[in-house]
Amino acid sequence: MPGPWPLTATRDDAGVLHLGGVAVTDLATDHGTPLWVVDEDDLRERCRRYREGFPGAEVAYAAKAWSAIGILQIVDEEGLLIDVVSGGEIHAAVVAGVDPARLVFHGNNKSCAELEQAVDVGVGRIVVDSFEELERLEQVAAARDRTVPIWLRITPGIDAHTHEYVRTGHDDSKFGFTLSLGLADEAVVAARELMHVELVGLHSHIGSQIFGTDPFVANAEVMLELIARCRDEYGVELAELNLGGGMGIRYTHEDHPVDVARYGKAVVEVVEETCEKYGLPVPRLVVEPGRAIVGPSTVTLYEVGTVKRLPGLTTYVSVDGGMSDNIRPALYDAEHEVALVNRAEDGERQPMTVVGKHCESGDLVREHAPLPADLRAGDLVAVAATGAYSDSMASNYNRLPRPAAVLVRDGAVRELVRRETVDDLLRRDVPLR
Repeated sequence: MPGPWPLTATRDDAGVLHLGGVAVTDLATDHGTPLWVVDEDDLRERCRRYREGFPGAEVAYAAKAWSAIGILQIVDEEGLLIDVVSGGEIHAAVVAGVDPARLVFHGNNKSCAELEQAVDVGVGRIVVDSFEELERLEQVAAARDRTVPIWLRITPGIDAHTHEYVRTGHDDSKFGFTLSLGLADEAVVAARELMHVELVGLHSHIGSQIFGTDPFVANAEVMLELIARCRDEYGVELAELNLGGGMGIRYTHEDHPVDVARYGKAVVEVVEETCEKYGLPVPRLVVEPGRAIVGPSTVTLYEVGTVKRLPGLTTYVSVDGGMSDNIRPALYDAEHEVALVNRAEDGERQPMTVVGKHCESGDLVREHAPLPADLRAGDLVAVAATGAYSDSMASNYNRLPRPAAVLVRDGAVRELVRRETVDDLLRRDVPLR
């Protein structure tokens, strides 16, 4: 440790994992399992590394990764903007006390109600994703006699070489105005003619879980070339450029993501060089990490229930959660590091498939995880790097209550999200008799 584990992860002499100075055995006893445990020092340090790694730029936290009110409050305290993608995320940010002017509103299908909400609360930037949305926003702003600053989301044609479900920058995407089809240029011209939207910049995002700087460098070059063409051909001066996020994180010891400082240096340098090439002033630059901020900061604790050993085949380790609290292995074939954490991992290891308790064969936590051969019911296992998208994409499949989340720091524990109850599960149901 740490590897893919949070900054403060250590083991004591008995092999018990401690996070933020708190033994996970105590956390499981006091708060139950499954349990999301957030290392506050790790979370804050990652916010700071991004700010330091992108000198002169602004960092926006992509709230879709995890929009719990406490998480939003911490990243806001650390000086990050917040990127939201729905009316619900706008509301969460406002309740968290975030200045709406520090919000960036994304989404490929924003409703009229969401656009009205964004304009009414004073969201700082709305990222327009389509011609229909451009017209919709003009009508909303006109009805309020307001002028709304916008960025246009551009699909730049960059293949990020990542999982097809998280690629967003290639030409055939549901997001944005496709550059290669001429739609980006058309959108710039269309926005220029409107009375109640002010086009101040562009936005692009090429994908997620990317392990290299080349795609980000290429994206910056393509976007700045477009900004230069907007100036030269359309007389439109664009002073802001959001290059999105997507830098990969370490889920297992086999993952080797790029250091934030190296990532930031590569992007900032190419922006400066390309601006000099085209005679452009360096724009207000924004990047949007989400997973890279909150993902590695969080560990999920499970209790082992059944261990099923099939001689010559597979050993199945069943835990008390699964795809309802972490859909990523089933959805993306994602792998997370898994460890025995209530005692030392001594002795022989063997590959075991850790599975959830849901009625799905695809309910995997990790296949072929190297775990101690004497693993047994009642043990605690921890899964690394589960802060991003676990709570955001959690469900009540098989009527399982969603887990609690706690924040740990310097031996203290604070509740972030309360555990759902069985009554919560039925709250939306309407009995027929």
